[in-house]
Amino acid sequence: MSRTVYVNGAYLPEEEATISIFDRGFIFGDGIYEVSAVLGAKLVDCEAHLARLERSAGEIGLDLPCSRAELIAIHRELIARNSLDEGSIYLQVSRGAADRDFPFPKGVKASLVLFTQARQFANTPLAKTGIKVVSTPDLRWARRDIKSVNLLAPVLAKQFAAENGAQEAWMVEDGVVTEGASSTAWIVKGKTLISRPLSHKVLPGITRTAVLAFLAESGFTFEEREFTLEEALDAEEAFITSATSLVMPVTTIDGHSIHNGAPGPATIRLREIYLDHARKGGVLG
Repeated sequence: MSRTVYVNGAYLPEEEATISIFDRGFIFGDGIYEVSAVLGAKLVDCEAHLARLERSAGEIGLDLPCSRAELIAIHRELIARNSLDEGSIYLQVSRGAADRDFPFPKGVKASLVLFTQARQFANTPLAKTGIKVVSTPDLRWARRDIKSVNLLAPVLAKQFAAENGAQEAWMVEDGVVTEGASSTAWIVKGKTLISRPLSHKVLPGITRTAVLAFLAESGFTFEEREFTLEEALDAEEAFITSATSLVMPVTTIDGHSIHNGAPGPATIRLREIYLDHARKGGVLG
């Protein structure tokens, strides 16, 4: 059955949705995006995702075409029109359509596109088996804190992972793990969760923020620092976080088993707490 999508003010069957070939998102990758999870027909931490969208827009001098309240209303309308119970909503904003020229065009309104994707992530079998990760050099630009639609480097990393029987790639730069191709990378030592500091080198993960918000409930402490691939291989546990993976155990890195190749108790507990958080629609604003 055809999905209903949103394109520049109109709700359309996906077969009828079009964007100009001159759109700068298509020509230059001049745009930003967000992905919000939906669980039990509820948006999960959508306010936080839209706050990050606003930050990304500000960093590239892009005027958003809608207010945050209007964007939330569009999300909810797409959930209703597509009877979406579990999945995600992709939102993309580009600088709009204009004849090809590098400087920002004048008098052009931004393009806004949203669509839903039904997918199972709450009870995915991968949560029970864990995922395999491979390492790869980080080839991305210097402003990874901006959620840009320039995703060629992550695409190549994900393809490398798929070709090697893995579900995610951890990118390595200057000897340390930066992040996953589409996730935040974590390791666990004892009762301590370790993930690198926020900077221009990594995306400020919304699920990362949620996990840190319930540290007291989970009984863990947090050490914000870089870690090497070698340290990850020696960790007691490893996991990733993202809007659609939630908290996902990593059981193999470059063919090396983590926690004897099975999800560890820390990751299992964190995922349980996060799922409870998500089913309530999240609490981040």
